[in-house]
Amino acid sequence: MSSQPPQNAGKEWFPSDPTLTNIATSAQGPAGALPLTDNALKQRPSGDLFGWTQDAAMGWNPADLGRDEYLILSTQGGLRAPDGRPIALGYHTGHWEVGLLVEAAANEIRAHGGIPFAGACSDPCDGRTQGTRGMFDSLAYRNDAAIVLRRLIRSLPTRKGVIGVATCDKGHPAMMMALAGSRDLPGVVVPGGVTLPPTSGEDAGKIQTIGARYSHGELTLREAAELGCRACATPGGGCQFLGTAATSQVVGEAMGLSVPHSALAPSGQPVWLELAGRSARAVAAQHAAGITTADLVTEASIRNAMVVHAAFGGSTNLLLHIPAIAHAAGVRRPSVDDWAQINRTTPRLVSVLPNGPVDHPTVRVFLAGGVPEVMLHLRRLGLIDSSALTASGVPLGAVLDAWETSDRRLLMRRRLREADGVDPDSVIFPPEQAAQQGLTGTLAFISGNLAPDGAVVKATSIDASLFHNGIFRHTGSARVFTSEAAAMAAIKSTGADALSPGEVLVLVGCGPIGTGMEETYQLTSALKHLSWGKQVPLITDARFSGVSTGACIGHVGPEALAGGPLGRLADGDQVRIEITPAEARGSVDLVGDADGLRDAEWGAAELAQRPPRPDLAEADGLHDDTRLWAALQTLGGGAWGGCVYDADAIRAAISRR
Repeated sequence: MSSQPPQNAGKEWFPSDPTLTNIATSAQGPAGALPLTDNALKQRPSGDLFGWTQDAAMGWNPADLGRDEYLILSTQGGLRAPDGRPIALGYHTGHWEVGLLVEAAANEIRAHGGIPFAGACSDPCDGRTQGTRGMFDSLAYRNDAAIVLRRLIRSLPTRKGVIGVATCDKGHPAMMMALAGSRDLPGVVVPGGVTLPPTSGEDAGKIQTIGARYSHGELTLREAAELGCRACATPGGGCQFLGTAATSQVVGEAMGLSVPHSALAPSGQPVWLELAGRSARAVAAQHAAGITTADLVTEASIRNAMVVHAAFGGSTNLLLHIPAIAHAAGVRRPSVDDWAQINRTTPRLVSVLPNGPVDHPTVRVFLAGGVPEVMLHLRRLGLIDSSALTASGVPLGAVLDAWETSDRRLLMRRRLREADGVDPDSVIFPPEQAAQQGLTGTLAFISGNLAPDGAVVKATSIDASLFHNGIFRHTGSARVFTSEAAAMAAIKSTGADALSPGEVLVLVGCGPIGTGMEETYQLTSALKHLSWGKQVPLITDARFSGVSTGACIGHVGPEALAGGPLGRLADGDQVRIEITPAEARGSVDLVGDADGLRDAEWGAAELAQRPPRPDLAEADGLHDDTRLWAALQTLGGGAWGGCVYDADAIRAAISRR
């Protein structure tokens, strides 16, 4: 290849059009004067004064400076033209339209005499990174984003309060962590809502299985292409199912960080935009009343959020995020015992994708009444603390009283009947009807010789036909994989290496140390939508998407690369699983090998004397960023502690060296 520059390289590389070279070297500057006073010049830090200079330079009327300033942070991604056309794509629909919410909040602040500021820390898409190395950054990103967002808050020292606009799996929890950690400031989180399902087609969860279904002849190439094109029917909002994004929105509202009836609003519609203005008014009212996020995020509100999580049937990922929010707020992190007790006593009330019994999209949950409607039922059962303060600045009890008799409630529920022909009480069940429908508890916590430090399963997502007398039991031969790619190949295979119904798929070495605790929805979604997939349980030290279904046991501890017994399993080992949702408990044990069945006592002794698998290793290409995150979060309590950075624990560990 020639090293000579191309002909006319000078003109191509260094354009010299007069419109480019006629450069101004000074400018007049903004007209007017800063509203400075003798006291301000003598007493205020130079940063405050120079900030006004910057504000004037950006076009704000200098005469209007000195009013209350509010910071609006968002996870906005991509570059969207005013008419909605993409100039540069975002990573996902969830952050594509949130700039409209930022604009609406800013206009509301300005209309009421305040000065809005805006900043952003965008977020990745777990759907886009499924099955790729990008997933190694997913969970670690949450901590990074929370740090950046908190630094942005502190870097505007004159702000009176903060509005956080976020939607999806990691950006929304990070935003809650950031605001909860800013304990001396008023704060409101504006959830970015949901996208609509297609009038005819498949939801965004099922559509992620087109590769597996096509491989087994259950879908044609044309069907896959057409269904994939229209699964996300509108350009903004999180996915249509109650996955991690939607669950996080629900939890944020239940915790009091978002204004009432805001979670799961359909992106881009007037009801969604109105939430931004209402949130702006709420943060200003908090400031006037002396309310801060320390008043909102308390042990009582954390518990309320956990109860609502159970009633909705939410994502297991919130076991990572709720403790992290509590840690940021400086309140006690919930224990496994707390989670188990709540899931034993809280009925599941919501019928929604992916748990059913009817797979309603999340927009129907919003129309049926969303979080306030569910909390009305929970209050009648005595399961929530109505004295907890909300983002509106009043106790939860007052909010629920107002919701129960509101025109909004009546009109939303009527709209659901008119638009979709759906009874709201068949989406959000009254407790008596939920019991009649046989809705099971949300989470079960697993023990046994393969999970001595515990594990979790979203019991509500296991196919009802697999339960007998309320208990799921399965004993099968283990198929052990040390990478998600190898496990996926076996699922797609139709040859001798194919996974067989009745086997137990075991994925090891994929916890925080191995892969950054990757999300394995690629596997669980394929098993759900293959005709034989429900016959294959999955056990892993990784985690799952909120839309995952089936007998999927994750968060197994200790993880294999930390010496956990899961890393000593071999193909042909006999694994026994038992799950009792009503008691929020279960077990997973080695009970035999290729030579036959024995019992759990034999399995414990066998595991104790086996060495780890020789193929256990951290994932190829695991980045130093994630390796550092894994080491630090271990000192902060690991997965059961929320995968947080506990500065005191880390400093203590360093000082002992």
